[in-house]
Amino acid sequence: MTVLKSVADVPNSLQKSIKEQQNGKVVKKPLAPIVSTAELISFGNIHVTRGVKRLTEGIPSSGKGSFIEYEGGKRLLDFTSGMGVTSLGHCHPKVTEAAIKQCQTIVHAQCSIALHRPYLELVGRLLPLMPHPSLDSFFFWTSGSEAVEAAIKMARITTGRQQIICMQGVFSNNVHIGGYHGRTFGAMAVTRSKTIYTEGAHPIMPGVFCTPYPYWHQLGLPPSTPSSTLVKQSLYQLDLLLTQQTFAKETAAIIIEPILGEGGYVQAAPEFLQGLRDVCDKHGILLIIDEIQSGFARTGKFFNIEYSGVRPDILVIAKGLASGFPLSGVVSRKDLTDKLQPGALGGTYAGNAVSCAAAIAVADAFIEEDILNNVRARSADLLAALRTLREDPAIAPYILEIRGPGLMVAVEFTSPCSPGAQYDPVTKKDSPKALAWRISKVCFEKGLLIFPTGSFEVIRFIPPLNISEAELKSGVAIFSEAVRQVIGEGLT
Repeated sequence: MTVLKSVADVPNSLQKSIKEQQNGKVVKKPLAPIVSTAELISFGNIHVTRGVKRLTEGIPSSGKGSFIEYEGGKRLLDFTSGMGVTSLGHCHPKVTEAAIKQCQTIVHAQCSIALHRPYLELVGRLLPLMPHPSLDSFFFWTSGSEAVEAAIKMARITTGRQQIICMQGVFSNNVHIGGYHGRTFGAMAVTRSKTIYTEGAHPIMPGVFCTPYPYWHQLGLPPSTPSSTLVKQSLYQLDLLLTQQTFAKETAAIIIEPILGEGGYVQAAPEFLQGLRDVCDKHGILLIIDEIQSGFARTGKFFNIEYSGVRPDILVIAKGLASGFPLSGVVSRKDLTDKLQPGALGGTYAGNAVSCAAAIAVADAFIEEDILNNVRARSADLLAALRTLREDPAIAPYILEIRGPGLMVAVEFTSPCSPGAQYDPVTKKDSPKALAWRISKVCFEKGLLIFPTGSFEVIRFIPPLNISEAELKSGVAIFSEAVRQVIGEGLT
């Protein structure tokens, strides 16, 4: 497929309209129809901002269940689920039916005017699923980043304090490998997974302080380091932070993903999360749990925080909540949210009726289709298959770790030049470079859509939660074949 990069390369049928727009002339009729895939991609390369990064140049045309099809007929198993969004696969029939039905009644009923029925019915579906009974006050928004913004605002208003503590690990050279919470102004201020999210945008929101996440990479320790050591080191650094950088009495909240998403799929030990809860209780700090990627059965429980038994003060949700429809939420205690003045929260598309209707169907399907048990069974299959791959003597030296609960699993590979390589105890100078990206690209060629994550050589597995045993087996076979091919190519 030929992909064009400039106006001069665009087919003649489009050039006149594009040039007229660029010269400031008014175009009174629409652009000529774009027929071919190559023309459409070329058009996008010119008119879609360069700030959007893409794994592939193709154009997805349809999806069903665990599969996605691109224009031109290429069909792939989708182990990205749209970055964890299509939790029940593409175009789940019950979700699709609910959305169509809602589109035929009312599409948009703005929350500042009135609360529509799907909004309220969704609250009723979610209440029994919450990880703690104190979480009984809901606000729905559109994206995860917006929900994080609302959580930060809520924490500052209800506590009367300004400072926020987020998770970070500056390994070296100012390379961040911590939490990810979004790219809007407040959310990116508490994001520490990659510097690209804030590059050139400083000064960002003030009042943000960082403490290490209990991840061996962040602490410059080997993968074999006991969890108890990681927890002790991280909680010690938090105590120092509250002594040296931000007064506890001025700190509104600590925000954390119980399992890092864009930071590399790293599960926080229950002892660390309980330690955070103890610190928050001691000092009157709110604990914000970001389950945007890990929530809604993704890790084998409805919410990952359930593994620790820790009570959130504020829970942030999105992605798998509506299985493809834009919807997020902030859930807290009514005694906290009652401190907010009416009008403090809101948004034009907040809690859209169609998205809420889809989310109701998702919640029902989770129960009716026994999704949690499928996640647990397929997780066991996936982890067993990956461990078998690692047992291959030709592969074992290049896999550092296989980790993650449920269907939020990662494989971390070696690298000769990872962030802080000169200090990293697992740097492998004879390792092929860029293993994660190269493997993901070979997987695409072979029929599997899979995506790297984090600053290190990590590939994530986030297939649909209802994926079948046969589909999972097929995807892992493609992945294993790609790993062997790329490693076999050597140090290129």
